[in-house]
Amino acid sequence: MERTSKQRPNILFIMSDDHASHAISAYNSKVNQTPNLDRIAEEGIRFDNCFCTNSICAPSRAAILTGTYNHINGVKTLGDDLDGRQVTFPKLLQADGYQTAMIGKWHLGHGGHYDPTGFDYWNVLPDQGDYHDPVFIEHGERKPYKGYVTDIITDLSLDWITERDPSRPFMLMCHHKAPHRPWEPDGKHQHLFEGIDIPEPTTFNDDYATRSQAAVNAKMRIDDLNEVDTKGAPPQDLTAEEVRRWKYQRYMKDYLRCIASIDDNVGRMLDYLDQAGIADNTIVIYTSDQGFFLGDHGWFDKRFMYEESLRMPFLVRYPKEIQPNLVNDDMILNIDFAPTFLDYAGLPIHERMQGRSIRSLLNGTTPSDWRTSMYYRYWMHLDGCHEVYSHYGLRTHDYKLIYYYAQALGTTDSRDESKPPEWELFDLRNDPYELNNVYSSPAYKEQVKELNKQLEQLIHEAQDEPVHA
Repeated sequence: MERTSKQRPNILFIMSDDHASHAISAYNSKVNQTPNLDRIAEEGIRFDNCFCTNSICAPSRAAILTGTYNHINGVKTLGDDLDGRQVTFPKLLQADGYQTAMIGKWHLGHGGHYDPTGFDYWNVLPDQGDYHDPVFIEHGERKPYKGYVTDIITDLSLDWITERDPSRPFMLMCHHKAPHRPWEPDGKHQHLFEGIDIPEPTTFNDDYATRSQAAVNAKMRIDDLNEVDTKGAPPQDLTAEEVRRWKYQRYMKDYLRCIASIDDNVGRMLDYLDQAGIADNTIVIYTSDQGFFLGDHGWFDKRFMYEESLRMPFLVRYPKEIQPNLVNDDMILNIDFAPTFLDYAGLPIHERMQGRSIRSLLNGTTPSDWRTSMYYRYWMHLDGCHEVYSHYGLRTHDYKLIYYYAQALGTTDSRDESKPPEWELFDLRNDPYELNNVYSSPAYKEQVKELNKQLEQLIHEAQDEPVHA
């Protein structure tokens, strides 16, 4: 029997850049309110343990498109482009009758095999793109637009949905640039949060006392924010501590102002689905390509395997199948997205994909063999800016084991300067803020031994190669 659009859902995948889950009020944010994002959670499901497999823009995007780890898809660092000749879920959906579009931030290369593939329509920002009056690349042709980038991406997305063939299902990837550095808000929100102080996180004054040199040496502290980030220099009469707090307030307010624009525009998308009468048959996803440090551990940016960087927001609404107000704490990964979309489209999961469909979790059922641990690897060693060491590790529900192998291993845009390898272990139940490295503690000797075995098994399952002895 021929499938129709009524039998197969539309898929609206909305992804921002660097939006930490703890800056969404559905995740109990202490710093802002996001009523439209909250609506997705209230009318669907919130995942509390969605993790990326490499906390940096291009590699996470490649993992989402291909359903594979970065050593498989070839995008290990920001210097790598995605070869569009490989299997991606948009190509599989397109071949089976879905209308497909990619609008907004691409960040996986341009020209030749690196332009978006598998899309009937694509209109993307070159590299990072600009917040104001941005240029887009539409099917290879550069076009300037007037206005604010978040509004423009939404306008283009709504135009494409409006002009689609209503007799066929669609899959739209709406990718926002915001709230990526340097956090430039629109005029509507530029005065939001004036006259108030954004609360500082619990670990704002972290001294990294028990931890690796990788944490000590990283160049992404609030102190490292420059005058472009803070839109000016701090007053000259401030102490070093006062400058740090001044920079934090400037950073956070602009970051949250960018998110306010995203929230407004997500509301526009949800309203359109209602008005067009297609909300019930449309899966709406909101996520980010990774987490972000919001002053946590005294940092901005991401890259590390620590919780604030590792965790992605993941909110899903699909009235036909997902009950409202669900919360799930099972472990899901960005490599699971592609298999999930294929599952909903009635297509087999491609043999190359390494993730699993989360459809049963969305329906409130956890399979007995669902993962209880995950593998992470950050490849971009000493990038010349943030200076984070390369590392990999294992996270279970109770523990996190991290190995800083601290070598470039020939990866693109890494500096070939090795550092002494180090281990970290965190007891997440007793130390949720990851302040106390217990790797060398005699009390955790057996846990270290067991977690090392699990790490080696996950590396093998991911078809990766271990670096540690």
